[in-house]
Amino acid sequence: QVQLVESGGTSVQAGGSLRLSCTASGYTSDNNYCVGWYRQAPGKQREGLAAVYTADDDYVYYADSVKGRFTISQDKSNNSVYLQMNSLKPEDTAMYYCAAEPTRMKLLCSVSFSKAAFRYSGQGTEVTVSS
Repeated sequence: QVQLVESGGTSVQAGGSLRLSCTASGYTSDNNYCVGWYRQAPGKQREGLAAVYTADDDYVYYADSVKGRFTISQDKSNNSVYLQMNSLKPEDTAMYYCAAEPTRMKLLCSVSFSKAAFRYSGQGTEVTVSS
């Protein structure tokens, strides 16, 4: 059972930056994982934002809505994934979740995160962007 714990959410002014952190535990050695972030604003559907693949340091997926503003990275030494968010806008206000999907095919990461469908998810960290 994979467990994901997020941190770093807070309130910021528009134009500001935040870095979210996610630490995972419970990875199994016979699997690889898409790990990344999605968000959900009140009254809206989940939106997959970005993902990395634990077996390929060069793989990254971004939703069009965050390309150029958000950067995802991973530190495999401590099973952590980070989301650097710059130029934040009020419409970025949401609960942000870390998620993981076990797969041996990295190309499925884009499918999983574009559909915001994952096997494992954390409890979320709240981000509020004020104008």
